Amino acid sequence: MYLIKSSLVGFITLILIIIELTIGFGTLAIVNVPRAVFPFKSLKIKLAKISNSIGEYTVYGLKIIMKIMHRDSMQVFDNNEFDKNAWYMAISNHQSWADIFILLVAAHKRIPLLKFFMKKELAWIPFIFLANKTLNMPFVNRHSKKELEKNPNLRNKDYENTLKACKRFLRSPSTIFSYAEGTRNDAAKHKAQNSPYKNLLIPRIGGIATALSAMPNINVLVDYSVVYKSEKRGAWSFLKGDMKDVKVLVRKYDIPENLKNKNYSTDAEYRENFKNWIEAIWIEKDQEIERLKF
Repeated sequence: MYLIKSSLVGFITLILIIIELTIGFGTLAIVNVPRAVFPFKSLKIKLAKISNSIGEYTVYGLKIIMKIMHRDSMQVFDNNEFDKNAWYMAISNHQSWADIFILLVAAHKRIPLLKFFMKKELAWIPFIFLANKTLNMPFVNRHSKKELEKNPNLRNKDYENTLKACKRFLRSPSTIFSYAEGTRNDAAKHKAQNSPYKNLLIPRIGGIATALSAMPNINVLVDYSVVYKSEKRGAWSFLKGDMKDVKVLVRKYDIPENLKNKNYSTDAEYRENFKNWIEAIWIEKDQEIERLKF
């Protein structure tokens, strides 16, 4: 009986999310048609603001779907004060495909719409492609450590691509989001890294630091710690409600002045200082996740 009921919940949730995203991104596509015809900067800025509002309504729809289908079992601990007219950098631990929905809902109406850096390989997915074109969520190339060792010039290319992508965020208040771990955490990856953190992978800070280099108006880092009750992490597990019990702790950190307006690619001292700052946050985050566990 439970299997039938949970499968039905999963199927209905999937259909509702597809409908919601189709309506949201369909509206975004129509609204942004003038950008292709009249490529003026002032028009792009105005449409970026309108698109953000449509994005917020789309997230609100997802929030309602999750509340109805998953019985409002998500707990968000957020006592911070934010400015909807400011720019932010946000990071989170990463465990599942479902994290995106959890984070969008947790951030809804608290800070400007989250803008995810997305791997270029995902451009074939319709919703992701439309997000790139209408919500200024840029595609970036992500090269492995081995690739960078083989061809160091790729590091400069990645840096330049990130700088170029971040300029699109200047059109309207936004929250640049990055999964600091670089990949989804699981037992195998944690063991392979020999991570010093109990609940986290070692943070990869290059993308975060580079984004800050391109966005001097960002003064605050927002950190999300996501903790699920279930050990399941699959997309279907999320849809049918097996992962509905989740806690999200939100912390914000003022970015030190000595970590602003620096070049991560060429400034070794800056890289070391930034690494130390993020690692200090990671130690605290690891302890908070342990405390939040069900």
